[in-house]
Amino acid sequence: MIKINVVAVGKVKEKYYSEGIAEYAKRLSRYCEFKITEIAEENFAHVVDATKETILRREAERIRPHLAGKVFAMAIEGIKFTSETFARRIKECTDAGDGVITFVIGGSYGLSDEIKKAAAQLVSFSDMTFPHTLFRLMLTEQIYRAFSIIGGSAYHK
Repeated sequence: MIKINVVAVGKVKEKYYSEGIAEYAKRLSRYCEFKITEIAEENFAHVVDATKETILRREAERIRPHLAGKVFAMAIEGIKFTSETFARRIKECTDAGDGVITFVIGGSYGLSDEIKKAAAQLVSFSDMTFPHTLFRLMLTEQIYRAFSIIGGSAYHK
């Protein structure tokens, strides 16, 4: 069974997001081993451009050990997929024998160039900006939707 890892900077504090993520994680258990790893977010009282680079570097140091298998970094400049294309991309990975797929969600300032370069692909859901906790729920749902599409389930209409 393929392993799907989501490596995300920050914690989910809102119960309603946690419950939604948990529901989709439960549904995913029939298709894959699903795991979310939370990485500590850097917090600076006063942020300027120089500290943004420090934040990205420190978060990258925490993310790096969790990168495994085929890595997809979530980044606004990435490729936008339809749900069907996203499902095909996951299926391509499973068909190629990739035993692990890792999705990376950055913190408030995104991801460092180092993490983006380590990714097989940059993926964007929109040109809009979303709260990271909401995006984690959206990504989890889209992964579930992808497996539903692959399996021919009626979930995706």
